Amino acid sequence: MLNRIIKFSLNNRLFVMLAVVLTVIGGIYSAKNIEVDVFPDLTMPTVVILTDASNMAPEEVERLVTFPIETAVNGATNVRRVRSSSSQGFSFVWVEFDWGMDIYRARQIISEKMSLLTGQLPDGIVPMLAPQSSVMGEVMFVGMQADSTSMMEQRTLAEWIIKPAILATGGVSNVTIIGGDYKQYQVLADPVRMEMYGVTMGELEAAAASMCVNVGAGVVRDFGNEYNLRGMGRSNDVDELGSTVVKVNGDVSVRVADVADVVIAPAVKQGYASLNATPAIILSISKQPNVNTLSVTENIERNLEEIAKSLPADVKLDTKIFRQADYIQSSVNNVGSSLVEGAICVILVLFLFLTSLRTTFISLLAIPLSLLGTIIVLYLLGMDINTMTLGGMCIAIGSLVDDAIIDVENVYKRLRQNHRLPKEEQKSAFKVVFEASSEIRASIIHATLIIMVTFTPLFFLSGLEGRMLKPLGIAYLIALVMSLVVAMTVTPLLCKMMLSGKGYLSKNEKQNWVDKWLLSSYRSSLEWVLARAKVVVAALLLLFAVCLFLFTQMGRSFLPEFNENALTIAAVSRPGVSLEESNKIGAVIETELLQVPEVVSTARRTGRGELDEHSQTSNGAEIDVNFVLGERSKAEFLADVRARLATVPGVVTSVGQPLEHRIDHMVSGTQADLAIKIFGPDLSTLFRKGTEIKELLKAFPEVVDVNVEQQVETPQLQIRADREKLALYGITMEEFNSFVEASFPGKKVGSVYEEERSFDLIIRLNKDYTESMEGVKRALIDTPDGKVALDDVASIVSVGGPGSISRENVQRKVVVSANIASGDVAGTVDRVREYLEDELLLEEGYRLEYGGQFESADSASRTLWLTTLVAILVVFVLLYSEFRSTSLSVVVLLNLPLALIGGIIITYFTSAVMSIPAIIGLITLFGIATRNGILLVTRYQHLREGGMGLDEALLSGSADRLTPILMTAFTSALALVPMILNGAASGNEIQSPMAVVVLGGLLSSTFLNIYIIPIVYRWVVNKDWV
Repeated sequence: MLNRIIKFSLNNRLFVMLAVVLTVIGGIYSAKNIEVDVFPDLTMPTVVILTDASNMAPEEVERLVTFPIETAVNGATNVRRVRSSSSQGFSFVWVEFDWGMDIYRARQIISEKMSLLTGQLPDGIVPMLAPQSSVMGEVMFVGMQADSTSMMEQRTLAEWIIKPAILATGGVSNVTIIGGDYKQYQVLADPVRMEMYGVTMGELEAAAASMCVNVGAGVVRDFGNEYNLRGMGRSNDVDELGSTVVKVNGDVSVRVADVADVVIAPAVKQGYASLNATPAIILSISKQPNVNTLSVTENIERNLEEIAKSLPADVKLDTKIFRQADYIQSSVNNVGSSLVEGAICVILVLFLFLTSLRTTFISLLAIPLSLLGTIIVLYLLGMDINTMTLGGMCIAIGSLVDDAIIDVENVYKRLRQNHRLPKEEQKSAFKVVFEASSEIRASIIHATLIIMVTFTPLFFLSGLEGRMLKPLGIAYLIALVMSLVVAMTVTPLLCKMMLSGKGYLSKNEKQNWVDKWLLSSYRSSLEWVLARAKVVVAALLLLFAVCLFLFTQMGRSFLPEFNENALTIAAVSRPGVSLEESNKIGAVIETELLQVPEVVSTARRTGRGELDEHSQTSNGAEIDVNFVLGERSKAEFLADVRARLATVPGVVTSVGQPLEHRIDHMVSGTQADLAIKIFGPDLSTLFRKGTEIKELLKAFPEVVDVNVEQQVETPQLQIRADREKLALYGITMEEFNSFVEASFPGKKVGSVYEEERSFDLIIRLNKDYTESMEGVKRALIDTPDGKVALDDVASIVSVGGPGSISRENVQRKVVVSANIASGDVAGTVDRVREYLEDELLLEEGYRLEYGGQFESADSASRTLWLTTLVAILVVFVLLYSEFRSTSLSVVVLLNLPLALIGGIIITYFTSAVMSIPAIIGLITLFGIATRNGILLVTRYQHLREGGMGLDEALLSGSADRLTPILMTAFTSALALVPMILNGAASGNEIQSPMAVVVLGGLLSSTFLNIYIIPIVYRWVVNKDWV
């Protein structure tokens, strides 16, 4: 079949050329229309259940809201983990499904489970599903500041102009706003005036609820006309609202304004925001799943440009706080540059060896055709261009010309040999090209199949690592298949058209100087090695043993550190610190950061936005820092940042990067490399154990940014009802609870409309009774005979209570999070685990779990090594089908340890960390390195079958295959050099360790291969094992 394809191509020049043109056109079209992103879709299928729990304390939220929801969803189909957080007035439940679960199906399952909660939750508590997004879907933050426009007016503009316009942009799922003053219409009751007029809280609440309402009254028909009848009571004038009658005492009407102040004022703050230590409003924008980040960002910014024209002149919008598109564009550009630079290296290598523009052109044509063909297939598969798919093409670029090189070199050699024959013995150009291409076709096919098989372990990866790395393997294998197609169709045809001319062959009779020098040097060195075979093999075994030792000494990690030119800093102050105080502390941190020379800007979010699933507690802040490195290295810069953060008293900080931070949050639920989870029933004990662990971790200098999740007790004021006194004054428990609920936090009783905008109308006591313990005690509660002070019927005490309660799989937990400063994440975690097992004593009912990216690294490593063993067995079967000899198949497989030597040595002396990309690089080497062994052994067999002696077959066969072996090795190796040299650039971080391993392995396997394979082959033949 393969020979038929070659013959068809040689006989149908027009058809092949048309296919080439269509490939170019289709590739350009696909490249222009294919989606572009930084990574493949890494969004874990997660459904978030949000519940506004009406000012309940965290313990009540956990007991009455969170626990019933967890119980309902736990054990649902394909659910892998349920996490929750219960805080003041809010419940968040994250239901994580197995990777690959359709998000719409997942939401349907959770909706069905929610229907089972009917009657189980307190009255008025209605859980809702958050918009379909995730932390990985946060595409940008938009900052809003103004010189003179008030924070309340800015927040109103953000809520009613900017947010709706952004949501109207296709692909946006959610916009969360934090900062500014949320506008409210407030009825602030004065208990003293209410007592004077005999007005109860219930009467005032009823009046407030009705004072801004329109009603429909049917129709009136008069003289043949029909009129809609409406009662118009709605108003947004506070004086008019204050004129609403509450009750009538005799002939005197008591108005709302007589017993309360009706004002427009900010709602109770949930969070603050700032830009460069100046108050601001920040909008967090999340995209829908499977929506292109670049296009949605471009559309959002286009909308914001139009919106800005209608805003007050002093209002400014900043879209550069966090913009995922910046990293995407930078990454794709960097990887694309490495691709182009690698292609240039390939061109130089080919021309150096071939010294012919025609042969170089024919070989090089495989690169653009293969890449364009790959892009077409990716486009048809619905995949996008990202750093992984581009990385796969980068790693493949050297191999893309391998098939063409071997083909061109062999065809060109046979054409020259045919040209030297007497005219009557010469074959036609068609026959020479066909026979030369067919001669090496089986070996090339087997070599390509072997490379494909050795790459299959990549497709057995699951979870985050599978989502991230599989597209790299798909792109690599598609490119490889495309290069094989080009080598069987376009390459033979071009060889026939461009290399078979008599005049051209006559001009190129002489062997080029590179070939001549290499062959003479190699033949003499090979004779020397064959004469000292035992010494050479002994030295090789010693070198391999050293490499295995070095491998055991290397650290392990999941992914290399990204280079995003941005930081995400989490800062947590002591529990119980007010939101206002936390805001001041955050401003101090920003001021310190802005003094670092490299820092360009800071953006801070303290507390939470409304129903923001990724928000902080009142004592927590998250600061996004943009920086540009100058003279100092990144390590020096980070050391300076950490040193300045350490000067802020009472604050624990953690320094990460935006995308890494989001990946960590998705993997372990925390924003750090390592999460030590302590499970148990009592929060105080959990926190105490967390503090012990924090102290024990000081024994590890590489463990930094250690933070204990702040679930320790925070101050509470508890109003404890005295039932005897309530009975004495004739107050029911329902009346007591209703009074407490409405008087202090504020109770929404309606809405006030300004055109299409609506604002909450709330009722509560004025600030004299809500901002101090004494004020709370003096609040007057209604009785049948008037009013009494609240502390006459209840005791008001200050106690401790949890600020928030975290749970996982229906168990309470506290998390100790930390970052690992060294590259050896997995090794550090192993040492920490052993140390804690020896030093930490846990009571009965308490246990530890470890989470973080290292989990993915361990899982991926096991999967890769196990599947690699299976792949090697399959490779052996393929080799056996080629040689029909167990011994010869083993000889070729010797390339695997030869490749490992270089891969391990170069990794040890560059990073000393074996990451998952580095392991994939080793696996890739197995296939690439095997190709050279196949070429050599096949040639030896062919010469010996022709009657040549063993030693001469070794020398001649090795010399015959030296040029194609070196060309394929150098093109594959040097194509990776730009990626290695630019390894610190955004986008190259993951591919660079892979490229380093492949480069080292190619160099070692190539130079050892051309000497060791002849030695072992001779030994096998002399033992009559062939």
